[in-house]
Amino acid sequence: MTNYDMLCKQLAALSEDNPHRIAKLANASALLFSEVDRLNWAGFYFLEGDQLILGPFQGKPACIALRLGRGVCGTAAAEDRTLLVEDVHAFAGHIACDSASRSEIVVPLHEGGRVTGVLDIDSPELARFTEDDRVGIEAFAKTLEQFLAADV
Repeated sequence: MTNYDMLCKQLAALSEDNPHRIAKLANASALLFSEVDRLNWAGFYFLEGDQLILGPFQGKPACIALRLGRGVCGTAAAEDRTLLVEDVHAFAGHIACDSASRSEIVVPLHEGGRVTGVLDIDSPELARFTEDDRVGIEAFAKTLEQFLAADV
């Protein structure tokens, strides 16, 4: 079981006194990918117009642009809510960037009170993510938001 409290503390230690946004995001994706088991992708997409554009990540090459409101990432961003999908193949409109992905969790990221992107985590296992994962990953995203807000 992942210790998300410790991950949030590690993220804070990696982010404080670090003025570089991309470095913070790169370290955040690396931290998730190395410390949360059974993942095949962990990273970020950020809003540009009506698209989510690929940001720092760990895993196989990914889709570069995703339409807002489409797929798991686009739906989570458009609806401003976390989506925990047990079987991505059963999600209407799923966009398969990596055919090995079977389950996914996507958490919207905010700056200035509005959605600016998403944290996207995929697993090759069906139903990999639990309610405990959702709570922990949302806390991780909130921790990251605090340090990204310092860049604005």
